[in-house]
Order: sequence, then C-alpha cells, then structure tokens
Amino acid sequence: MTTALALTQGDPAGIGPEITLRAWLAREEHGLTPFFVIGDPDFLGSIAARLGLSVPLAAVEPEAAAAAFARALPVVRLPDGLTVAAEPGHPDPASAAGTIASIDEAVRLVQAGRAPALVTNPIAKHVLYEAGFRHPGHTEYLAALAAAPGASPPTPVMLLWSEDLAVVPVTIHVALRRVPELLTADLVVETARIVDRDMRARFGLSAPRLVLAGLNPHAGEAGTMGTEDRDVLAPAIERLRAEGIRITGPHPADTLFHARARATYDVALAPTHDQALIPIKTLAFDEGVNVTLGLPFLRTSPDHGTAFDIAGKGLAKPDSLIAALKLAGRLTRPHEEVAA
Repeated sequence: MTTALALTQGDPAGIGPEITLRAWLAREEHGLTPFFVIGDPDFLGSIAARLGLSVPLAAVEPEAAAAAFARALPVVRLPDGLTVAAEPGHPDPASAAGTIASIDEAVRLVQAGRAPALVTNPIAKHVLYEAGFRHPGHTEYLAALAAAPGASPPTPVMLLWSEDLAVVPVTIHVALRRVPELLTADLVVETARIVDRDMRARFGLSAPRLVLAGLNPHAGEAGTMGTEDRDVLAPAIERLRAEGIRITGPHPADTLFHARARATYDVALAPTHDQALIPIKTLAFDEGVNVTLGLPFLRTSPDHGTAFDIAGKGLAKPDSLIAALKLAGRLTRPHEEVAA
C-alpha cells in the first residue's frame, strides 16, 4: 500500500491551514506525492469556507490517506480528541496544545513507518513559549523527539534547498557579534560531516561537492582582515579532506554564489545565517525548502514563517509548501539523485 507524507498543522492562526488547502488544490498541477495533514477537519473546513476554497475533507487513518488523496484532503485527527479553535491572524497560546500534538503525532507515525517523511507547517515559538514550551525551537524539538529515551538528541543541521542552490548556515540564529566565538573548527567539521552523510543517504549523491565560505571579507586576505579563516576554517577543511570529504575553501563569500560558481558545488556552507540565506532567498524566495539534516527521519518545511499579518485574507502563496512536499516526495522515492 502506498503511504502518504505526514504534514503538521502548524500554528492554526497562521497561514498553515490556507497553504495546506491550496497545496491540495494544486496537487495535480504539481504532481504532488499524497499527503495527509494532522489536525482538526472541522477547523480546516471552516477555513476553506471562509476563503471560498472548494476542498472536500476526509478524516482517515494514515494508511488510507493515499487512496483518498485524489478526491479529498486527508486529515488524520489530532490525538486525545483535541480540537482547534483559532482566529486567523490572532495567535493564541490556547492553541499550543494542538500545535505540539500535531508535531508529536507526525513524528510518531514516521518513526512507526506509517508515513515515509515529515513535512512541517510554520509555528510561532513565542506563542508556544507562553504556553510553557521549553525547547529553543521547532527543529530542536524534533531532535528531542527523535532521541531514544535517555539518549542525547541528534545534532540537527539546517539545509536550505532549491533547484538552483543549496546552502547550510554553520551558525544560525545568533547575533553577528557572537559568531567568532561560536565558529569553532569542531563545529565546522561536525556540520560538514552531517551534510556529506545526508547528501549521500537522502539526496543520492555518491560524492557530494561541498564548499565553505569565508567569514571575513576576501576570506580574511591571508589574515590581514581577520584570522578566523586562516586559523579556524582552513584547519577544519584539512581535517575533512583527510576523511575523504570533498570540500574546498574558505572562499570569499561575495564570489561564491554567481551562476558559474554554483555549477562547481552541490552545497555551500556559510559561517553566518545571512551569508547563506540571502543568496537562496534572492534566487528562490518562493520555492526554497528548509530540510533538516542529521535526524533519523526526513523532515522538510516551507522556508517562511506563520505570516499572521496575512492569515485568513486569501493572500498566502503555497509555493514553498508545495516545494517542500515535492522534495519530500522525491527524496522518499528510491534511487533518485536530487541535487541543486
């Protein structure tokens, strides 16, 4: 029996419900792999009616989702009888239980082999924090769920993927002034190992080509514009190459993302968040996909947030969610190489 991808509901007051409905409507146009959303069918029905979207819903078990997908959006109900009551554009901590339960159930189903991959709709951390959520973010929570009881969680790595470019920020949501202290050779090595392993195992690349951007202008200009490139990044690359990982650098970041340069590598690692995200959001603002590497299961997500400001107004574009669903479908089909 064909299994369907598991899609979480995200924050119900955000654009997650709308883009989910619109993604299902675009299923044939984009050749989407069947998916089911874990949520409240009555709530999704109310959002569809509010937006004038003709989306039939089918409350199903995961195993029946693929068969129902052509005629209706399959919905696996939230566990423990949870329901959703949210007003689009008005985040409410009272909805946090359903948001978290949707994530928990999706991970459980994927780990049990009842879905081949997990796709997550956007959540708002500040809403969850008000409800007592104690994890730094969505990805860290998924890593904690992935860990065996008593074991340390795996190290997650953020990959932003598009057809034209794939990038990994080595440091992520930290102030720029903190990057030099956090950017250690060990962090670069661990990140690159995970990228190399998952590009082989998940993306089907037999010998991934990685590059590392420099931290400083001109990659430090031989230490005259900062020593991190010479003293931290270059030794990390030497260690990785000694392990057989194909990686070069550190390269000046300002010459790493034009078309000719992109043709020479599969993934670019960058020391800072913006070094990685500015080029991919310039090239693929609506089509970028966030892929979490390092987990024992596949997770993709749209490369945007909850967009409370436009929720419920019929303005949300499903492009990034469609791209996340398409990529998850491609990566769960065996023997297919997927590269930027």
